[in-house]
Amino acid sequence: MRPLRFVLRFIGVVQIFFGLLFVFAPSSTSALIGTQPDAPAWVNWLLVMSGARFLGYGYGMFVAARDPERHQSWITSMIAVQLIDWVATIGYLVAGDVTLHNVSTAAFLPPLFIAALVWWHPRRWTTKPAHGITATPSSSVASA
Repeated sequence: MRPLRFVLRFIGVVQIFFGLLFVFAPSSTSALIGTQPDAPAWVNWLLVMSGARFLGYGYGMFVAARDPERHQSWITSMIAVQLIDWVATIGYLVAGDVTLHNVSTAAFLPPLFIAALVWWHPRRWTTKPAHGITATPSSSVASA
């Protein structure tokens, strides 16, 4: 679980970083990703809305890092979010609607996050006992 906790915290930091950037500096963010001066002013509203979701998922990654087995839904939903983000990013890149400059880290971080979250997902590493019977270390030791 140690690598998973590290990955969850790392993703949380990335999400919170972009959340703060999008919420508190939408105009600067827009300029940074190359949508200004051409984008309409309401694009900043979309950035703030997206930033709020980044902050929420950043929080969720830190919650999941405390007890990944208990908070698997945060992990699974982040996999889904990253998959949707990456497919959309690649689709818009291929169509020529955005450039690598526009999408920044969205071109390469999602597949890395997905791979790490799937590989270390608690469901892969924990097994439930068959028929509700649990074996304890002491039950397999014969009495002398």
